[in-house]
Amino acid sequence: MVRDEFAFRGRENSPPAANVPLSFTPPPMSKIPDGPEGASIRHGMAIFENTGTEAKPFVGNQLACRSCHLDAGRKADSAPMWAAWVSYPQYRAKNKKMNTMEDRLNGCFSYSMNAQGSPSGGPPPKGDPIYADLEAYFHWLASNAPTGTKLKGAGFLKLKLPQAGYDRDRGRAVYAQHCASCHGDDGQGRTDINGRQVFPPLWGPRSYNWGAGMAQLNNAAGFIKANMPLGAGNTLTDQQAWDAAAWIDSQERPKDPRQKGTVAENVVAFHSGEKTFYGKTVDGHLLGSGTEAPVQASRR
Repeated sequence: MVRDEFAFRGRENSPPAANVPLSFTPPPMSKIPDGPEGASIRHGMAIFENTGTEAKPFVGNQLACRSCHLDAGRKADSAPMWAAWVSYPQYRAKNKKMNTMEDRLNGCFSYSMNAQGSPSGGPPPKGDPIYADLEAYFHWLASNAPTGTKLKGAGFLKLKLPQAGYDRDRGRAVYAQHCASCHGDDGQGRTDINGRQVFPPLWGPRSYNWGAGMAQLNNAAGFIKANMPLGAGNTLTDQQAWDAAAWIDSQERPKDPRQKGTVAENVVAFHSGEKTFYGKTVDGHLLGSGTEAPVQASRR
């Protein structure tokens, strides 16, 4: 015991070289404890995996948390939740304040889950048990993860913009060859024989809205490069990843819920400096105008 404590103190007092991320592996699912803690963790995982069922009043599209955070939030380079947990509280330029994990989850519901189109018309209210169970799951995933240290695979892959930039027409060809088989020619994903979403929609009324981080090309390109096609990440070139992101994110989707005035005013207020098609006119259509609300599909 003395030797272990000394070793721990030694690691604590001898931090890794600056900017050298540490590797981390979350615990296996078999290690989820029993009792009330385990019940909360398991329910948090269920919300994460089947958000439209477990948090139905607050979900306005056909996505789940796992749509962007793969392998139940465990996979590196798809914004894994073990890395997110040890990064909060943190200041976010998006809302210009210190954010708790609950604040961050509130934003995920608002933007990625398009809560404005949900039965309740918004995200879970502050203090809702949904947040506590999701946080219990993330806390458990991050068991023994160090704080204040960069972890390998945190967030989305940072992908340098190629010299040729990005092009939606090139991206259309990449999408047709590598993405349409799962997400459909029309980008609306695939469902099973029971109508349950198997592959998520990438644009249109049942996808993430214009305020979501995935609507920014750099985030989408990094995610695509590291993770797509599913099970064959890092097989596309950087150029293909950027071009596919350009095709996907140049399609209309639900409005940014922060928009109060015109799209142009909202660009200035919230989207300046972003790599995004928001506020641009494509094929004669002003992107950001939004989509018609979908008929709420039944969820099992």
